[in-house]
Amino acid sequence: MVAIATASAVDRSGPSIDTLETILNVTYTWGYTETREKLRDLYQKAKHGQWIPEDVLPWHIQPDMTKPMGPDHLLPLYGSDIHARMTAKERQDLNVEVSAWTLSQFLHGEQGALLATAQLVDSVHDLDSKLYAATQVVDEARHVDVYNRYLHEKVGVAYPCNPHLKTLLDMVLKDSRWDMKFLGMQIMVEGLALAAFGMIRANTQEPLLRDLTAYVMGDEARHVAYGVLSLRDYYTDQPESVRAEREDFVYEAARLMRDRFLFQEVWEKTGLPVKECMEIALNNQGQILFRQLLFAKIVPAIKKVGLLSDRQRARFADLGILQFENATDPFAELEREEAELKRRRRDALAQAQA
Repeated sequence: MVAIATASAVDRSGPSIDTLETILNVTYTWGYTETREKLRDLYQKAKHGQWIPEDVLPWHIQPDMTKPMGPDHLLPLYGSDIHARMTAKERQDLNVEVSAWTLSQFLHGEQGALLATAQLVDSVHDLDSKLYAATQVVDEARHVDVYNRYLHEKVGVAYPCNPHLKTLLDMVLKDSRWDMKFLGMQIMVEGLALAAFGMIRANTQEPLLRDLTAYVMGDEARHVAYGVLSLRDYYTDQPESVRAEREDFVYEAARLMRDRFLFQEVWEKTGLPVKECMEIALNNQGQILFRQLLFAKIVPAIKKVGLLSDRQRARFADLGILQFENATDPFAELEREEAELKRRRRDALAQAQA
């Protein structure tokens, strides 16, 4: 038997205000008649893809948070002696904490995306990029809203931002260069989120979380495509020093995102041995697979924007993620999510008419 400590959402909320000093160029663009066809098309898709959470999500459902969001073998302590000694109730309590921690990091990541995309509206140089970025600001505000509501109304437990995620978000927000914001947010953070959401949508038995995740994924697929479209030709004519610096940033961001999924804050809160549990999570085969799969959307995007040199390939191989370089193209992902959105809307219309 293992004692699992509990605490309220308020106890874990952390500081309410955290201010960063940033430097950002604000760019007017007076070329109103100049268009980038693919970005304008993405802007049109974004307008038609808007959704209202109160209208499309079954908020009346109270989820059973004792059930994990995925199969047991993906739980961070699965197969360990600590997990074996737990009672059924202790495992259920731990499931709540792990789910709350995971969803809390999604919430914090969505706020980071909200702030970073607002910066893109200011700093990108062409009108179509500004118009699309403005739609993403609306998307990210909606994502912050739904995850905040789900955590505090349905789960009742929330965690502060993981230090590894906070470091990455700060790196993106403080950098004054628009392309670094695309790399850090649209490609890395959004790409990882898209992969994580896909696993949750495929595995969760909870209908509200499944539907919420499905709608968010439709937005995230556009966001990753926006990053790829914006950067696809940018690095071709850049000096090698510029490409090398961006590759170093991508690698550091990948390492930070990999290391954040060790659930340190959960072990601290529940009173479990922190270092031992982090070591178990690090070496758990299910968790290793989970962390690798998170990069299934990132690596092909990095390849598409021209930042997968031989040097980067070697580093990605060390991280265990190079095998995803030929995974699903970001634009194929967008087409699938658009088709899924149309299907959900047809189903909702049919139910309303029944």
